[in-house]
Amino acid sequence: MASSALNVRKIKLGSQGFEVSAQGLGCMGMSISYGPPKPDDDMIELIRYAINCGITLLDTSDIYGPFTNEILIGKALKGGWREKVELATKFGLKFVEDDNNTNNYKLEKYGDPAYVRKACEASLERLGVDCIDIYYQHRVDTRVPIEVTMGELKKLVEEGKIKYIGLSEVFPSTIRRAHAIHPITAVQLEWSVWCRDVEEEIIPTCRELGIGIVAYSPLGRGFLSLGAKVMDNLTDDDFRKTIPRLQQENMEYNKILFEKMTNLATKKGCTTSQLALAWVHHKGDDVCPIPGTTKIENLKQNMEALSIILTPEDMAELESLAYEVMGDSYGPMQSENTWQNSETPPLSSWKPK
Repeated sequence: MASSALNVRKIKLGSQGFEVSAQGLGCMGMSISYGPPKPDDDMIELIRYAINCGITLLDTSDIYGPFTNEILIGKALKGGWREKVELATKFGLKFVEDDNNTNNYKLEKYGDPAYVRKACEASLERLGVDCIDIYYQHRVDTRVPIEVTMGELKKLVEEGKIKYIGLSEVFPSTIRRAHAIHPITAVQLEWSVWCRDVEEEIIPTCRELGIGIVAYSPLGRGFLSLGAKVMDNLTDDDFRKTIPRLQQENMEYNKILFEKMTNLATKKGCTTSQLALAWVHHKGDDVCPIPGTTKIENLKQNMEALSIILTPEDMAELESLAYEVMGDSYGPMQSENTWQNSETPPLSSWKPK
């Protein structure tokens, strides 16, 4: 295990003083979505290795598992590790029984005050901590005005149960409404070389308001690391099998993008995944990518992206590739829970229970 922190620079997210490692660790894949859950002991070793290397922003959610990823993080932070990290988790998504199929479950979004409080207290218990550093609304509940949800989150800040508030996959107008109730420290969104639609409105809104940006899936769910090979040997429960742009009809086209990235990476003396991460790092000092991994070797490679220098010409070449992507980044079921469907009703429509 690494015995001392490497030179991972710190950046500030938002304007409230929240400081994190310039690269975080997305923990979802340890427990859900990318095949079967990985052994706890292996993942605890990985998490602690990352912390010793200077990667201190750990990102999880109550829906990952559900619940098991938070429990895993809680185990990893026992024994004096808690004070070494910035801990991020989320609320707002819950599996509920599907009325149309009693043998199946669907994701529902919740943002009412009672649920917010209950979810936070449950996460605190699973994580084994007294305070969450940044607490995100994972997806916006389109039945509840964002002002109502933010009001309860503000109370949790005042009570010391959370330090900072974040949003994930959210409309620019909703960001503004939320920020007017209490400062938003960070917005989490999908941002990578091949997923750039957030640049039109969401990124400018965040920067206008002084809100940090946390980029999930900066490696395109593995495609920007492996290309078409990412689909080899996937288990039946790997959700990448449902992503349109990773399906064969689009992959034949998208693999050309990967080949071009590989050529540029070879010129730069790095891997395609390092090149993709370096691109995100070069998008601003207010941006923190959170690549996920379950292997220490991949973690080491991801960290090396912090030292790669890209010229304006390199950036322009990479950015031109985004216009060649075929297929959506989410399937129909997941798309229902993205920012395109995240506007909330006006506050005047709310009737407290």
